[in-house]
Amino acid sequence: MEWKSDEKELKAAGAEPLPDGRCGLFIRGWEIESRKRSILTSLQLQQWEEELHTSHLPEMVFGDNSLVLKHVNTGTKIHFNAFDALVGWKHEALPPVEVPAAAKWKFRSKPLQQVVLDYDYTFTTPYSGSETVESNAEFVRGLSNESSSSLQWENCMDKIDLVALASKEPILFYDEIILYEDELADNGISLLTVKVRVMPSGWFLLLRFWLRVDGVLMRLRDTRLHCLFGEHMKSVILRESCWREATFQALSSKGYPSDCAAYSDPSIISERLPIIMQKAQKLSIEIPCKH
Repeated sequence: MEWKSDEKELKAAGAEPLPDGRCGLFIRGWEIESRKRSILTSLQLQQWEEELHTSHLPEMVFGDNSLVLKHVNTGTKIHFNAFDALVGWKHEALPPVEVPAAAKWKFRSKPLQQVVLDYDYTFTTPYSGSETVESNAEFVRGLSNESSSSLQWENCMDKIDLVALASKEPILFYDEIILYEDELADNGISLLTVKVRVMPSGWFLLLRFWLRVDGVLMRLRDTRLHCLFGEHMKSVILRESCWREATFQALSSKGYPSDCAAYSDPSIISERLPIIMQKAQKLSIEIPCKH
């Protein structure tokens, strides 16, 4: 269901909808826009395969879907899209997950062809978002492109306050965008999504890769970003990445159910999956004072 914003709440927060029918809003110096389109056509898929140097892509690639968060005055842009996520999949190049013989048979595209799984058919990606600094922004004019091409994230011990995020604060904008999805020939799910919500105090998003290879493995890779609006158009962004993973066998040995139907919602079962990687970073954005 499409999100409907409340005009009074937007006005009270100093926010306004984006013009020209675009989906999103402008608030406290940030332009936040989501785009949702249909899946790639066969011709577009072919072009992507050539660019990514692969003959394998997920069943459903929403190549024109995106979420863009842009701090207008500094040109800082954090965005999420399927192509960059699949570049990450190609670069990580994990070995294929071993599946039982019965499941492996179902992965065959041609019945008489021998099964050769020589690539990561789960499309697992280390992707945590894309970022650029647009050089036409006010404060980066006069800088070389090289000096303004990436953001300076710092490792930190800070944590996103999820309890505070659960407080009763008006939601000015919300959307969920699918980037790609594959049902692994009815043997599970591989899904990459990004959700965003904007409140008067800041914005929060969750980029989630969720994998379930039925009877074999579950993998959850979450990246959360929380931006608090500060004084004088200053913003601080916290980014937390957490990767979790477990085999069905390991979960079963701890007394958890081995039935695949018990693992349809990653939010519910995430705590059962042990953490294999976790890190936190911080980014401060502010417009330098003019002398």
